[in-house]
Amino acid sequence: MPFKKELEELEQRRAKARQMGGPDKIKKQHDQGKLTARERIDRLLDPESFLEVGMLNHSDVPGMEEKTPADSKVAGYGKIDGRRVAVVSNDFTVLAATSSRIAGRKEGELKALAAHRGYPVVYLGEAGGARMPDIMGSAGLASYGGGGFDTYLRIMSRVRQTPMVTAILGECYGMPTWMACLSDFVVQVKGSAMGVSGPRVVELALGETVTDEELGGWRVHAEITGNVDRVAENEAECFDIIRQYLAYMPSHCDERPPAAPVPEGSGADMEKILELLPEKRNRGYDMHRILNSIVDHGSLFPLKPTLGKSVITSLARIDGQVVGIVANQPMFNAGAMDTDGIDKVISFLCLCDSFNIPLLFFHDIPGFLVGKAAERKRVAARVMNYMNALGLLTVPKISIVVRKTYGMAFWNMCGSGCGTDFLVAWPSAEMSFVDPAIAANVVYGGKPSASDKQSDEWQALMQQLVDDASPYGAAGKHFIHDVIDPKDTRDYIILALEISYNQRRKGISEHRLANWPTKF
Repeated sequence: MPFKKELEELEQRRAKARQMGGPDKIKKQHDQGKLTARERIDRLLDPESFLEVGMLNHSDVPGMEEKTPADSKVAGYGKIDGRRVAVVSNDFTVLAATSSRIAGRKEGELKALAAHRGYPVVYLGEAGGARMPDIMGSAGLASYGGGGFDTYLRIMSRVRQTPMVTAILGECYGMPTWMACLSDFVVQVKGSAMGVSGPRVVELALGETVTDEELGGWRVHAEITGNVDRVAENEAECFDIIRQYLAYMPSHCDERPPAAPVPEGSGADMEKILELLPEKRNRGYDMHRILNSIVDHGSLFPLKPTLGKSVITSLARIDGQVVGIVANQPMFNAGAMDTDGIDKVISFLCLCDSFNIPLLFFHDIPGFLVGKAAERKRVAARVMNYMNALGLLTVPKISIVVRKTYGMAFWNMCGSGCGTDFLVAWPSAEMSFVDPAIAANVVYGGKPSASDKQSDEWQALMQQLVDDASPYGAAGKHFIHDVIDPKDTRDYIILALEISYNQRRKGISEHRLANWPTKF
């Protein structure tokens, strides 16, 4: 056979790369209940669809060639549900998948080419930080940026052109954390950790003893920092969640999200939707039940569900078309939005604007959560950042007042004057500057009988303020488009979306929020 020797050498080198860090390191990975980098790719992608790039890479440090197969990063292209994606998988069996010059170039090139070619990027994270001593010294540090005068910026910044997903699958310090903070969607597996530096570095630098879980476990990032969008019990569930998320997303910013068949039974509960809304105006209820009645059956896909719980941000489908939903949740703080909720919504607006997802707003909000703690979290600045982001949106926006909507929160929930394509209310809506009970206290305060809230005078004033908050006043003066029967909400949205798409742009946003930072 011609070139037999050369072909044998090629196969030997490939086999060496496929062995990763060797049997002992692979066994250690399995003993911890974790897959290897290559097994993760096989589980995530469609069978036989992976084309690897850089398999024969290795460290550029003399003497380290044999110890660094693929230089600790497995990368290439494959398919998920028949659609092309780019994927990087950290190989923890090779020097804890620490980042090096060669690996950095490979990752950076793949990320840039995926954006250029229109492919989503999936980053499977489990890695230590930068590799030492490779990047020590002035030449080592400066060369880590990719070798050019703008190459590091291209790797470590992002204007959203294609969806980017990061999975936190083990110890993730340094590069996986940076990639997670650049990503549109992050899934963290329970038992993993993410942070700038690991516990050992923290202890050496600060004398602080901390565990991986305390430093960057799933509760930290799902409930406090908001850097994680969903949490998975294990790797199999993590990959399922990634596939679900990508099914809502276009491959790139110049196309609309993919349509899907409408599941049987979608909209069947609309006739009974008012049974889910309490007649008592101050009683809580679960907004998810109303949303599930309106959207296609089983399509609600919440993001950051354990952060800022008084507001829901969720992908969904209506009549097979992808939509983004921002909805107040009266089960928490009566629906009053806190600063975490504000940040969560801004992040979601950026996602929807970047990938041509129309937005639906469902109001039931008494205002923003205020007070000393809120002011110290810069609530005023966050409210105005929210308004700024809202003003830059160019996707269709439909706003529905379900129950209460008071004060500044009315406008932040895409009220009048906020570029809303359709703004309507249910007959149950209350629209005013503050809750009528608060207004009554202000108007009636100081009078001798102000403390007697059962008096006829007090009750009459309260009723007058409630009546004034009826949506018919705004509808009569064309400040809102209509008051609709709640059972018609799904059909109304379907028609309103069809009308709202800009025929000239075919539903493609201007992407004014494509480089707005979404981590906080």
